[in-house]
Amino acid sequence: MSAQREEIVHPIPPVYDEHSRILILGSFPSVKSRESMFFYGHPQNRYWRVLAAVFGEPFPEDIPARKAFLLRNGIAAWDVIRSCRIAGSSDASITDVVPNDLTPILGAADIRRIFVNGRTAEKMYRRYTEPLTGRPCVCLPSTSPANAAWSLERLTAAWQVIRE
Repeated sequence: MSAQREEIVHPIPPVYDEHSRILILGSFPSVKSRESMFFYGHPQNRYWRVLAAVFGEPFPEDIPARKAFLLRNGIAAWDVIRSCRIAGSSDASITDVVPNDLTPILGAADIRRIFVNGRTAEKMYRRYTEPLTGRPCVCLPSTSPANAAWSLERLTAAWQVIRE
């Protein structure tokens, strides 16, 4: 028996400031992220470990440290989807997508490159967002624990492109 899809509106505001130069977009926050009210809240997601390794910084342990890390490194963070129907945290179950409006971020910051975390974010960005922004994205391998084929070291090497 599969989980029931719920209609959920994205509860987490974007992180950015006028110094942000890259934008990293996920698809939609997981149950754990929605509970913690911040991005990549599941302890097994490797997003924060990968970013810390890429920038040669200590692992940011809590939400204030994570926000400071992003801003210090010129990173804006949000998700492609504003609302959708989803079963738990399953990207594969996402339907009825309404995209986030990236205009506030793109208007406030000199975003030079847009990256997406995984294929679902890429698919949603290309379908719903790229036609509106005219800005292409670069797809990075997902930091989700579901992407078990990619080790932390391999992810870190692939994510180095965000520093170029």
